This record gives sequence, structure tokens and C-alpha cells, in this order.
Amino acid sequence: MKILVVGDLVGENGFNKLKTELAKIKEENEIDFVIVNSENVADGMGITEKFFYGLLKLEVDCLTMGNHTWGKKDIFKFVNHPKLLRPANYSKGVPGKGYGIYECNGKKIAVMSLIGRTDMNVLSENPFTVAEEIVEKISNEADYIIIDFHAEATAEKIAMGYFLDGKISALFGTHTHVQTADEQILPKGTAYITDIGMTGPINSVIGMDIEASTKRFVTSLPERYRLASGDCMLNGCIFKFDDENGRTKKITRINIK
Repeated sequence: MKILVVGDLVGENGFNKLKTELAKIKEENEIDFVIVNSENVADGMGITEKFFYGLLKLEVDCLTMGNHTWGKKDIFKFVNHPKLLRPANYSKGVPGKGYGIYECNGKKIAVMSLIGRTDMNVLSENPFTVAEEIVEKISNEADYIIIDFHAEATAEKIAMGYFLDGKISALFGTHTHVQTADEQILPKGTAYITDIGMTGPINSVIGMDIEASTKRFVTSLPERYRLASGDCMLNGCIFKFDDENGRTKKITRINIK
């Protein structure tokens, strides 16, 4: 089983980059299943109906979200769609699902979305206890368990990787928009990478316009962020799993410019 995960789509340019590259990536790497973090696809904050159904037309199998889940009111029209996942550790009772189980090539793939609590400015439940509870619940229902941990702190992501090592197939980080070079297979067999990066403008400050972003730091004034333009890159990762035991055989970073 080969699963492609694609880093945070930033704006319409990021969407268009995925649209241009996805079919080629899938064909060249014999990809079976695709997961995309889409929480920044609509003007850098949230997702709209247009982009949601656009991504489904590209044959993306699962969309994960993060701290900008509720960034666009459009989401309430499709938040309960089985292919869209908001963080599982959001407050109980909010709409949407935190995980899903999908069939692919005779196997069952469980995907979970989680959000960190360190420097995220989002009120959420403890991601460690929530993840542990859900993994225990679904461990006999799925052949593979994949988690998108949308978090700011590197330490929180690494700790989560070791916490779930041997209990899930893979954990990949999102949110910081900078791809890390620490892809590895942890001691008990779980694939891990701190952040898979973003799919968006190359010449930018994590997808945002350089001038506007720099002005915020220089002046400390609340300059409004705006999306950067220009050529885009596509960041992501391919996980290759053993069909017999669900363990990782190989993990490969993708950085297409």
C-alpha cells in the first residue's frame, strides 16, 4: 500500500499546483490513497464549497483540517461529509468527524486529524488522551492508522510520535508550512515526520506576501496578511506499507518546484 500525503494547500495557487501535479505523482509512484491538508486553501484560511468539491474531483480520498477549520462559513454545508476530517480533539458536540475509515484495495485505512495545544490559540481537548482513546477503539477495525497532527511545537509532535509508536502506521505533522528532513521509522515501526511542508507560493513567508509579513515583524503593527503570488511548490510525503502487517517499509519526502 502506498499513501501520498500533501502538505497544507495555501490559496488557489496551491490548489492549482496540486491539480497540475497530482495525476503525475500518482501514476509515477503507483499511489493507492491520497490525503491532503486543506485548511488554508480558501484565501489562506479555511475551505469553501468550491475548493472542497474541486479536491474531490481530483480524486483526493481524504481531506484533513486544523486551526482554520471554521475559517469559512461554507464549511457547515459539507462538514459532515465522510471525506472531510476536522481535528478529533475539538470540543465534544461540534459538527464533523475527527476520523474516518476508508476501504482501498481490500484494506481499511483509518485517518485521524488532531490539533496541538502548544502555542495554537485554539481551545481543544488533550490530543494525547484523545488519540489514545480513538486508536484503542479502532485498532481492530483498520489495517492502517494514519494521523495528521496539526501542531506548532516540534517537541509536541515528536512526543506524539513516540507516544503512539507501534500503535499506528504513520504520523505526519502539518501547520508550520516548512518541510522537515527528519522522516524516519520509529523503534516500534511507526513512520514519522515532523512536518510535511506546504503546497503554495515559493517566494513567500509560509505562503503569505513577503512585504506584508515582514512589516508585521518590523513595526509590530497588525498589518493584514495577504496571500503571496508567483510560482508554487508542492510538499508532501509517500508512505509505503507492508500489506501483511501494516508496518512502514519506506518513507519518501516530495518537494516539487
